[in-house]
Amino acid sequence: MTLPISQVNLAAQCQPPLNTYTISVRGKPDHQSVMKFLRQNFGSVPLKQVESVFGFVERSTLYGGRFYLMRQLSDRDVGQLRDNGLGLRIPLTNHFVTKAEFDDNRALLAKYHHSRNSIICTNDDLAYWIKQEFPDYDIEASVIKNLTKAVQIEEALALYDTVVLPMVLNDDDELLTHLKQKDRIRLFANAGCAYTCPAKICYKSISKLNKGEGGEFKCSQDLKVREMQGMIDFDIARLSGLGFHKFKLLRARAGQQTGY
Repeated sequence: MTLPISQVNLAAQCQPPLNTYTISVRGKPDHQSVMKFLRQNFGSVPLKQVESVFGFVERSTLYGGRFYLMRQLSDRDVGQLRDNGLGLRIPLTNHFVTKAEFDDNRALLAKYHHSRNSIICTNDDLAYWIKQEFPDYDIEASVIKNLTKAVQIEEALALYDTVVLPMVLNDDDELLTHLKQKDRIRLFANAGCAYTCPAKICYKSISKLNKGEGGEFKCSQDLKVREMQGMIDFDIARLSGLGFHKFKLLRARAGQQTGY
């Protein structure tokens, strides 16, 4: 028996939103295609739930979060993502940005400017400049911004299209329950050392080092006591039940306490 169209539409409306994932390609070997990498390392995630992947493309002084050692996504990889309807996310998460640097990176930004693609930012000025000149990008506030209060998150959503929350907030049901615009908020699906890090000083030191002007890597492990738990997986069903359906998925770094 065929249901009336009104009942079909009602049934569709009752279905919960599909959880989607943006996936790290850090550590992908040069010779391996991005689609093979996804099958090998994240094969349990249906392709229809993979929203995008994130990683380095050409060299840029605007990268942050991780050291730029080499390109992680080739032009061939980017073409495969496009052919499979997947987005590219470029982590331009450096803390320190000048207008001159933005000008120097125009060619990179123009090359990947498409509505399915995203730029991840820490610096608000950079986010604003990109939105003004390259409006098709989704601009996401990086977890590095460490937005831990509802008012901070709401203020960020006035500039950014989406916001990534610190991993530790996955445990704060009170905050998560009362947040607005949950469809514009991304949570971590798993976590490494940043989950219990009391002082994330590494990010600013990496921002300076990625400028290519020297500097010193800094980590709080030797300065403040923390509980090292290795890689952990969060309860996605619980977080989905609270109304969140955008997730960020890392890969465990072999033999270490963190993900990448």
